[in-house]
Amino acid sequence: MSVSFRFFFLCAGLAVVCAPFGFAQKTPAEPDPALVDEMYDDVDDYAVVQVSDPLEPMNRVIFKFNDGLYDYVLRPVSNGYTRVVPTPARHGIRNFFDNIRFPIRFVNCALQGKFDRAGREGGKFFVNTIAGLGGFIRISDDVPALAAIPREDTGQTFGVWRIGKGPYLVLPLFGPGTARDTVGAVGDHLLNPLSWNLRQNIDGYTWEIETGVQVVNGVNALPDLLYTYDAPRKNAIDPYIAVRSAYIQYRDAAVKQ
Repeated sequence: MSVSFRFFFLCAGLAVVCAPFGFAQKTPAEPDPALVDEMYDDVDDYAVVQVSDPLEPMNRVIFKFNDGLYDYVLRPVSNGYTRVVPTPARHGIRNFFDNIRFPIRFVNCALQGKFDRAGREGGKFFVNTIAGLGGFIRISDDVPALAAIPREDTGQTFGVWRIGKGPYLVLPLFGPGTARDTVGAVGDHLLNPLSWNLRQNIDGYTWEIETGVQVVNGVNALPDLLYTYDAPRKNAIDPYIAVRSAYIQYRDAAVKQ
């Protein structure tokens, strides 16, 4: 759930335009099946998860704040967007931005010593960029050697290096995390080409274009982010504990992959 503050507020500003469409749509947007499977395949709803949470009182306050923010700002934007933009277009945009984030996965595979997986990530990027029209079509899904490659990020790399999770944290806008994953998110940000200062390197790349790219990326990601956030809360007696448990289990499983 590493959404930058900048494009979050740009997304929030679109709520005024999208809200009329959003409140009219009651059904959730169709999630990315691969994302949902990756998030919840290894989650046991009844498992007792051991986690350091010394900041629980503060975390609960922020959790409640985020709930309101998601429900009254982000959810109307997300629903309005999915109502207006056709599903194939949303999937194409999602594939494009996932393809751009190739450096995060490639570098972290290498840092973990998973060189075969790094090579497969390189092949996946090449195939999707060349044959998939810049990544809008995920051709790699049809290539057995390139399909279903576990995603790697900096937080997982720290875990492989046996750096402890640290305390559980709930951050405004960002949602659940740990001290380790919060630092890891900084590394992911630096590796993400969308965070690079392209205005200094590409002629004609203006702040308007950069802003537009960030807005499209942020709004298009909202349906999946909200769906994965909502899933553990459904029918939970204590949503805070349910989300915390699901998140820790998911991240522990990701480190072990």
